[in-house]
Amino acid sequence: FIFTIEVIFCRFKNGKIYTYIGEVCVSVNPYRTMNIYDQNYVEQYKGRELFENPPHIFAIADASHKVMKQQGRDTCIVISGESGSGKTEASKIIMKYIAAVTNQGGQKEIERVKNVLIQSNSILEAFGNAKTNRNDNSSRFGKYMDIHFDFKGDPIGGHISKYLLEKSRVIHQQAGERNFHCFYQLLCGANEDLLKRLSLTRNPDQFFYVKQGNAAKVDTINDRNDYRDVTSSLNTLQFSKDDQEALWRVVAAILHLGNMEFDLDEEKLVLKKSKAVDTVAELLQVQKSNLETALCERVIAARGDIMRKEHTETEAAFGRDAFAKAVYERLFGWIVDKINSAIAVDANNYSKNYKSSLIGVLDIYGFEIFDNNSFEQFCINYCNEKLQQLFIELVLKQEQEEYNREGIAWTNIEYFNNQVICDLVEAPHQGIISIMDDACKMTAEKVTDEMLLEAMDKKLKGHKHYMSRQVKPSEKTLKHKIDFRITHYAGDVTYCIVGFLDKNKDMLFQDFKRLLYNSRDHTIKSMWPEGAQHISEALVQNLQSKEPHYVRCIKPNEIKSAAAFDQERVRHQVSYLGLVENVRVRRAGFAYRQRYDRFLKRYKMISQFTWPNFRSGSDKDGVKVIMDENNFTDDVKYGKTKLFIRSPRTLFALETSRNNLIPGIVTLIQKNLARIKPCYVAREQYKKMKALMVMVKAYRLKKDAPVHQYITIKICQSEVDERLRKEHNMARPTSIHEGHYKNSAKNLQQMAGANDSKQNSSQRMAADETEDNCSQRSYKQASRVWRKPQMGRELPLLSW
Repeated sequence: FIFTIEVIFCRFKNGKIYTYIGEVCVSVNPYRTMNIYDQNYVEQYKGRELFENPPHIFAIADASHKVMKQQGRDTCIVISGESGSGKTEASKIIMKYIAAVTNQGGQKEIERVKNVLIQSNSILEAFGNAKTNRNDNSSRFGKYMDIHFDFKGDPIGGHISKYLLEKSRVIHQQAGERNFHCFYQLLCGANEDLLKRLSLTRNPDQFFYVKQGNAAKVDTINDRNDYRDVTSSLNTLQFSKDDQEALWRVVAAILHLGNMEFDLDEEKLVLKKSKAVDTVAELLQVQKSNLETALCERVIAARGDIMRKEHTETEAAFGRDAFAKAVYERLFGWIVDKINSAIAVDANNYSKNYKSSLIGVLDIYGFEIFDNNSFEQFCINYCNEKLQQLFIELVLKQEQEEYNREGIAWTNIEYFNNQVICDLVEAPHQGIISIMDDACKMTAEKVTDEMLLEAMDKKLKGHKHYMSRQVKPSEKTLKHKIDFRITHYAGDVTYCIVGFLDKNKDMLFQDFKRLLYNSRDHTIKSMWPEGAQHISEALVQNLQSKEPHYVRCIKPNEIKSAAAFDQERVRHQVSYLGLVENVRVRRAGFAYRQRYDRFLKRYKMISQFTWPNFRSGSDKDGVKVIMDENNFTDDVKYGKTKLFIRSPRTLFALETSRNNLIPGIVTLIQKNLARIKPCYVAREQYKKMKALMVMVKAYRLKKDAPVHQYITIKICQSEVDERLRKEHNMARPTSIHEGHYKNSAKNLQQMAGANDSKQNSSQRMAADETEDNCSQRSYKQASRVWRKPQMGRELPLLSW
């Protein structure tokens, strides 16, 4: 454990922010701009093996792209770490590298797809990122992007899936935090004409939904420039002027919606007089009266009867906030759908002709522990538990199981398996999610958050990873009937139960849905299709279907300093990210493993006994010949189906030997290709001649001419091949010598002439009579095709 911390610290101190643990890349946030991502670095890592160069995130991106391109397997890159550790920047660096190494032919469509993929980042950051107390550009949603590639390894499209958008940030921010960037970009960057049309001012303090955190100005963020970048990206992604107009109108409507207040007029709930109602109705293109009705009352159905029920002041405020959150969520979903339509794979051009492969890039919330943790943090941390379980399954558990399966002597290394925590949350009937869902379904009585906590205490009492004040009265740090604590893999997190039921229901009154479905604006109306449901595939199942590569991001300090390294803070992250167990498995295990057939195919040129083909035994025997000849026997183990190499140095030596021999092999292939090319040309000429024969035959059949009388030349292909082999004793392709194909053609000519000489004079006379009956054009075609021996030309070699 101490060794891992020291290695990361020493490399960080020397300006090296990347470290390898096996094939896992550990990335430490440098909190400064580093000149290690230019074109020179791209060329250094392009097409190289993972351990050939110093650790770098480019190597992970290249390894994923190489597996996808060479082996045709789908891959994914999972970027994980806590908030502020640099996950978003890591994903953008990976995208830029993939863009830099593809489309070497300069095709316009591929270049367009690359630009769209890169430009989409600024839009998604504007509407999905926000300033938090830990990170000035924190992703408040999970993003999984599939990038589709053609058979050449060039991007042809993509698809973005969103997860867990933090809707609650729209209506509430903690002190020192901001709402989503787009609100501040609109207020600071839009021109005066647009602000006037949207009834906005540049002062964020005049809008309740963006002033609560009291952090509108941030030194590291330039909202004016970011607004210009977003506008440029919207144009690149083919958002029309009407689309952009509707987009900013919805953002402005949410700002005005937060300024609406309610009052009682003779025990009747009404909206306080302000311009906000008229402005919101105009921006959303709905009737003002319908908007007021939806905010102050709702329609309910009871036993077949439909009636209207007035809200209390509390219910009206809840409905207004729920409406604002739902509108923003629908807007964000619409933006993602528009981006997907711009980068969608053209099925007509690719799906029918080529099998596309893909690389998935996952950038999702890091583990969060705040002073006040609510339902949002519960969902985020649960998602991270599932990702940690995936890491354990694929990196730690499966690796050790592979050693046992291959018959390699191995002592199992103990590690914490967080399956018990996942079961605490998701187990049927007994998990926290199941208990919440059951509580939300109860309609016989008013179910409160306090009653939910009581039900959780009853079912989860005795679980070693769950605790509340009622379960353990001696735990004074937990508030009675309010707090509960879960011991996650990353540490203890105390959650406040208040609001869990409402947020789990995610209730939006049907009146609001009908209101916006009837909007006069087609774009806004399209965001609220009746009966539409958003169903997404399970994220973890999606990742399990691909070959994963990992980037584990670490935050070196809490003060965002480029020089500070808080060892205690890093120790905690190294612990819960599972890096210590990964180090133990890798140090006791093997750095590289490969199937015998693939290993032999890649390195067979290193040994004279395995090149060009090994025929003295199995693939395993051939691999042993290579390793024994190069004195690597002590550094490898032979499994049942795979070779295991312990030290990266051995892999380096193998790659160096291979790279030294490749130029000579290429030269040999080019030399022999120059000799084979005339044969290829002759074969193509023969195919054309054979096609012409069919045409002549069809013509004569059409004219009712006798076909059986013309001359035919038949050469047995197997007889030709056998005669050529015996004549030249071809042992292998590298023994082909000059003059071979000339001799072959002459031999064929002699064989054709011999066959022709065997024909009797009556056959020739019949052929001459047939030619006399043909037209002049048919005569020329027939003589050109069938009388080649008489014209003194060489027949082409049929095949070799």
